[in-house]
Parts: sequence; C-alpha cells; structure tokens
Amino acid sequence: MKDFKELKVWTKAHEMTMGGYQETRSFPKKEELYGLTSQIRRAAASVGANIAEGCGRRSDGELTRFLQIARGSASELEYHLLLARDLNLLAKDSFRKLDGQLTEVQRMLTSLVHRVQPVTKQSLAQQRIARS
Repeated sequence: MKDFKELKVWTKAHEMTMGGYQETRSFPKKEELYGLTSQIRRAAASVGANIAEGCGRRSDGELTRFLQIARGSASELEYHLLLARDLNLLAKDSFRKLDGQLTEVQRMLTSLVHRVQPVTKQSLAQQRIARS
C-alpha cells in the first residue's frame, strides 16, 4: 500500500480532526476537558491514525481490518458530535460542517475497504449466489 499521506481519505480525515480540535477549544474547560472534548478529539484522531497504521501493515487483509476500525471510530465520533450539538456545546453550523466532513470520510472508508478487501472463496461463492 502507498504512503498513507497520499491517500485522499487520510487527508480528509486529518482535516476533519483539525476541525474537531478547533471546535472543541470553545467547550467549557472544567466540565468537558476530560469529557466530550477528549472523546471527540480521541475518536477523530483515531480515524486518521488507523488509516496510517493499516497502510503500514503488510497485507490487504490487515489494511482492511484497520480501515474497518477507522470506520468504527468515525461512527463513535458521529455520536459524540450529535451529543455535543444536543447539549449546545457545538453550534449548529459547526456541527453541520464537521458532520459533512465525517460523512465524506465514512463513505470514502467504505469505498476503500471494498477496493482492498481480500477476495476469499466464501465471498466468491456469495457473489455467485447473488448473481443467480
């Protein structure tokens, strides 16, 4: 696999993470420093970190596994952003921007998984059944 920094999905995930850090700077320090601030930052950073780690692995199977972990972190981030919006910690415009970036990253991850996922005998059999 190529250098993770050359992947468009990693670039988008990194931009999203930077935006998440920027937006959480305005969260209340005392109440949320170890709450949603930390959770949003950790989940966002985990997306890009798992893409990078998967690219550093030796097989498409391992890359696929780390891309799926990144997708899970993206889903976790989705919930944290919804919660921050609903608690009025994140302005609606900021939420829409981050949510739009997140949706794009989730779609790109899904597409990349489908492209690199190793083809197994079982998946070939399932494809044949689906075509009949």
